[in-house]
Amino acid sequence: MSINNSLALIILLLGVLTAIFVGNSVNKTWLEQSYVFDTYQTDHGGHAYKYKGKEVIISKIVPYQQSPLKQANLSKLNEDPLLKEQWVEDTAHRIKLLKPAYHYGLWSLLPAFITIVLCLLTREPLTSLFSGIVMGSLMLGQYDLTDAVIIPNLAKEGTAALLLLYLWLLGGLLGIWSKTGAAQAFANYITLHFVRGPRSAKVISWLLGILFFQGGTMSTVLVGTSVRPLADKAKVSHEEMSYIVDSTASPIATIIAFNAWPAYVQALIFVPGVSFLATESARLNFFFSSIPFSFYAIFAVLGTLLLSINITTFSGKRIRDAHQRALTTGQLDAKGARPLSAKELQRCDVPSGYTPHVLEFILPLVTLISIAVFTFIFLGSPKINWAFGTALLLSAAIALAKGMSLTHVIDGFGNGLKGVVLASVILMLAVIIGSISKEIGGGLYLVSQLGEQLPFWLLPLILQLMTMVIAFSTGTSWGTYAIAFPLAMPLAWAVCQSQGLANPELFMMVCFATVLNGSVFGDQCSPISDTTILSAMTTGCDLMDHVKSQLIPATFAATCAASLWTLTVYLFA
Repeated sequence: MSINNSLALIILLLGVLTAIFVGNSVNKTWLEQSYVFDTYQTDHGGHAYKYKGKEVIISKIVPYQQSPLKQANLSKLNEDPLLKEQWVEDTAHRIKLLKPAYHYGLWSLLPAFITIVLCLLTREPLTSLFSGIVMGSLMLGQYDLTDAVIIPNLAKEGTAALLLLYLWLLGGLLGIWSKTGAAQAFANYITLHFVRGPRSAKVISWLLGILFFQGGTMSTVLVGTSVRPLADKAKVSHEEMSYIVDSTASPIATIIAFNAWPAYVQALIFVPGVSFLATESARLNFFFSSIPFSFYAIFAVLGTLLLSINITTFSGKRIRDAHQRALTTGQLDAKGARPLSAKELQRCDVPSGYTPHVLEFILPLVTLISIAVFTFIFLGSPKINWAFGTALLLSAAIALAKGMSLTHVIDGFGNGLKGVVLASVILMLAVIIGSISKEIGGGLYLVSQLGEQLPFWLLPLILQLMTMVIAFSTGTSWGTYAIAFPLAMPLAWAVCQSQGLANPELFMMVCFATVLNGSVFGDQCSPISDTTILSAMTTGCDLMDHVKSQLIPATFAATCAASLWTLTVYLFA
């Protein structure tokens, strides 16, 4: 047994004992959490709000001072509150939903800490994630991992949708493209007409990353799936490709924000008494006005562009070494690497007598993108499952129409499932540990450590660092937004008012941008993030090689951004 594995085993055992101790002996710290909805009066004089296009009636509203869920009452608790949520009306006649949340202090970070440390020591994300889930379950007193933790989380609508998309639809599509040779035909066509070497292959990949600006998992999968064959043919290292794919996916979504992000985020940033955050339209305008301050996203996208044109000065030693390795030896992976994408997706297995055509790749891909974009325009959110499902059916239909047997099509589909099954399991475990981390209050604890007496110019930096840690620990940027924005924005306004800043709106925009961008950084670099896993999977890179090689250029971009945010508020706020 290696030293790293021995150390990992010791850490795991200590973690189990600590988790049991925390679950049985450490008291929960309860905090009031309030959520503001766009409520309105119904024809019957009651109150309601819209959720996913449907009217939800608020059954009972009590005065805030009478609520057992207000902070003054929660602070007195020695056990769990009797209510899970309650609608209240405050003294300014605002309707709010109170939901109590808790943390275990510093112990709340234990599952995420154990997971990340084990990932770095063992380079084995599957067992590391499972270990983190065990820690969190023990802290919650859930000793039946299967029935009490794993199955309920897998049964959630969002988790089931991820499993459907990334195992069945994505895996099946990649498998059929491999069977028909469509991906290879596309790579040959692009290589013949546009790619003149590794640099042009990377530039095309970067341009596709900009084009697919919907952000998150959608962009990651679309770009990674599209560029993998041409990049492999051009002998671009997998570390470079996974970095380009990952570092354009979410960062570009904060700059070209014509996607689902503003609608989601605006609901989290209401601050009582702040006129430019008072209405939904005002908050959307605030989001778009803050885009020029998304310094990290801008530097991240510029960093991938520089790498694409072979300027590796800011890319870090690991990426420079990977670049030289691929250039001199043709080896796309480091020695000892274990790519997430299985061998079934790394070879063409075209039946004899079948001639691949580039349109077999382009038509399903254009269909996929079109459905995603148009459903976003007309329905308000991209229907990714529809997009991938239609592309899968179209690919299969074209193959059958061209004479491929149904047996070969099903064989390609099955090989595609085999190719992504490991990554899909890792993805599911990442979702579960993110849910557990949120339940035990890891992010809530970190944000609660901030106070109003900070120097105003230091707050953006602290918000950035805090959200970076939360997102890195939980593997989710949107989850971090839900945790951080309702606390960070009121805090920023309180600091703004108490220290009499001359330009409060600019200060709030910078603080908003630090939370937005810090969450993107943490999500992008976390080994338990779905976009990190999918970037490695779709480009065929070893997960930990991707994490370690990406961390240096991303940290450089974050450092430059932090300097600009601090200077901006110090000089102009």
